[in-house]
Amino acid sequence: MNIENSEPNNLSVITHYNMKKLENKVAIVTGGASGIGKAIVEAFVKSGAKVVVSDLNEQLGHELVNRDGEGNVVFVKADSSLPEDNKKIVDTAIEHFGALHIAVNNAGIGGPAADVGDYPLESWNKVIAINLNGVFYGMHYQLPEIEKVGGSIINMASILGAVGFAQSSAYVAAKHGVVGLTKSAAWEYGTRGVRINAIGPGFIATPLINDHMDQETQDFLASQHAMQRLGQPAEVAELALWLASDKSSFVTGSYYPVDGGYLAK
Repeated sequence: MNIENSEPNNLSVITHYNMKKLENKVAIVTGGASGIGKAIVEAFVKSGAKVVVSDLNEQLGHELVNRDGEGNVVFVKADSSLPEDNKKIVDTAIEHFGALHIAVNNAGIGGPAADVGDYPLESWNKVIAINLNGVFYGMHYQLPEIEKVGGSIINMASILGAVGFAQSSAYVAAKHGVVGLTKSAAWEYGTRGVRINAIGPGFIATPLINDHMDQETQDFLASQHAMQRLGQPAEVAELALWLASDKSSFVTGSYYPVDGGYLAK
């Protein structure tokens, strides 16, 4: 199948009804300079939010700021696996925009492919540090500020937060951990004005796939979804936008796949 031609033809109008859903809101998006994170930043800004973007890629981060050109986006170079960098991201939101209402803990890596008995220990520690510890560190510093004004935290899990996948033990373990962390935190803050949810994307047509996998591999991944295609970053961003907004006011502690039917097998 042709992945390039599989994008739905209605994405250009999908945000029309979402304009200004997040007016006067301040958001953080980690790993926001490309892929799903970038799509979320763009959707939030279109909906009226001010956004602090963190990423390790300075070039892409500054391009996003320059593309906005209206002061709605601030970039912070940060490593989400470091507690102090997560604090820096929150501090930047408060310093620039005066509050924090929304956080999307999206930064993550895939890690190498290997059986558990052969999995490199250094790689295990790195994947867990970024994909799981980074979400905890982010929430640790985000929650006290969001609690002051009320708001929403969205943690980026994966379909692999619900099922296993051979030779991806660190990633699968981390994403299962994100789902559990989300549910626990949602109970802790359920009466304190903060809603906390997780998203589980299927395989999405981001640079991680488009630029690093051959067509045969992309076609195989597409075939694992009921819809027989890869998802698009904008489709994940629409779910994040809903969870960030007051439209999802009675939603917390939930895990939402956006997976083209992958988990329906």
